[in-house]
Amino acid sequence: MAGLIQHVEAGSVAAQAGLQPGDVLVSINGHRLRDVIDAQFYAADEVLILGFVHAGQEHTVTVRRKYNQALGITFAHPTFDVDIRRCNNLCPFCFVLQNAPRMRRSLYIKDDDYRYSFLFGHFVTLTNLSDEDWARIAEQRLTPLYVSVHATDLEVRRKCLRNPNAPDIMAQLRWLAEHGIETHTQLVITPGLNDGEHLERSVHDLATLYPAVRSVSVVPVGLTKYHRYGHRTHTRAEAEHMLKQVARWQAEFLARFGVRFVYATDEWYLLTGRAVPPKRAYDGLTLQANGLGMVRDFLDEWRRVLRREVRAGALHRPHYRKATLVTATLFAPTLVRVAREMAREASVVLEVLPIVNTALGETITVAGLLHGRDVIAQLRAHRFTREESELIVLPRLMFDHPDRIALDDLSPGDIARAVGKPVVLADTMGDVVDALNKQSTLLFEPEEAEAVPFAVSAVR
Repeated sequence: MAGLIQHVEAGSVAAQAGLQPGDVLVSINGHRLRDVIDAQFYAADEVLILGFVHAGQEHTVTVRRKYNQALGITFAHPTFDVDIRRCNNLCPFCFVLQNAPRMRRSLYIKDDDYRYSFLFGHFVTLTNLSDEDWARIAEQRLTPLYVSVHATDLEVRRKCLRNPNAPDIMAQLRWLAEHGIETHTQLVITPGLNDGEHLERSVHDLATLYPAVRSVSVVPVGLTKYHRYGHRTHTRAEAEHMLKQVARWQAEFLARFGVRFVYATDEWYLLTGRAVPPKRAYDGLTLQANGLGMVRDFLDEWRRVLRREVRAGALHRPHYRKATLVTATLFAPTLVRVAREMAREASVVLEVLPIVNTALGETITVAGLLHGRDVIAQLRAHRFTREESELIVLPRLMFDHPDRIALDDLSPGDIARAVGKPVVLADTMGDVVDALNKQSTLLFEPEEAEAVPFAVSAVR
């Protein structure tokens, strides 16, 4: 139970104490460290006694901490005691249970760790907590937490989780509220399981705990071709109805609370073709990692780039004049409109290529779940409608793994080599401007990548 130090910030408490990368921090003021949360919590005192291991030898050093002085350590891993807490549910819509066979082992780990919820905004179910965990949440004020509710009715929620022993979520959220812990909640809606009257009840039950429950995100279910439980995704008509429901709830809660409280994630708007709400409609929330407001952020960033960069001549003489922007099918219509606007304003040719997800099934339409092999195969098969592209722009979300690899273990360099063109990763249209000017730090040339040792038609 100790933390391997990866980096020490200059001028920090750790630097003052003489700690170095490769050392292992074991304790602070006699408290054994379980994770980075403990390190932050116990390092708040003015005098710190740090127990650590250097070159295999145990040491202790006492340092005085100045007001607001940071501990200054980046650890190799956020948790020291165990890798990550595992999930004890069998949700029929769980992506781990719907993954393609014979992929890397880590993709089959079902995590449900309240510490990752506090640190990184991961949504957890609260079904695997011990009494010690609850006590720690209260003592260390681990707020806010992000909670997957799905349904407030106990029996319906147990069906959603496929866990007959799941505890009463309303009782848990009430306990958190009483101990000063705020929560952001989500309801992943599956047709015929937790929609309709169950959804109506869930929203209004959660509203009884406002402001401790800060928000409710309504999320459409995603199902791969490996789904085994007979459920289905939403139709466009159902998505239209959902947006009308959300608008009705928002009007109600805006009058009661001064905020909208319930929010539809971006997929509902993209599925229906409706415009995403303006920034103010999200009431200052930062839930983009859960698909809430990402498209609005993208569009707003594009307006700034158009005004401040493109119209100011940033693409007057770009290094690349012809590029293909790769994305998934759900976001493609939005990207097409923006790419056309950029092309009109600058001397560039941009084509958008929506990639159909054959690895997980065509019902999976988001960029973060694209596989490298699908991208390679469809780029090779694509007949470019205008001029041959000089550059391939891929969504950076494809490569969120720490090793910057896609779900099927392919790197951007692998894709560059396979298609014989430079590849660049981008989040925003500002990134695209940098890529066209060859100013991106995420550019991969085909000659710099290793040969791809596989047939692109294979599925692992």
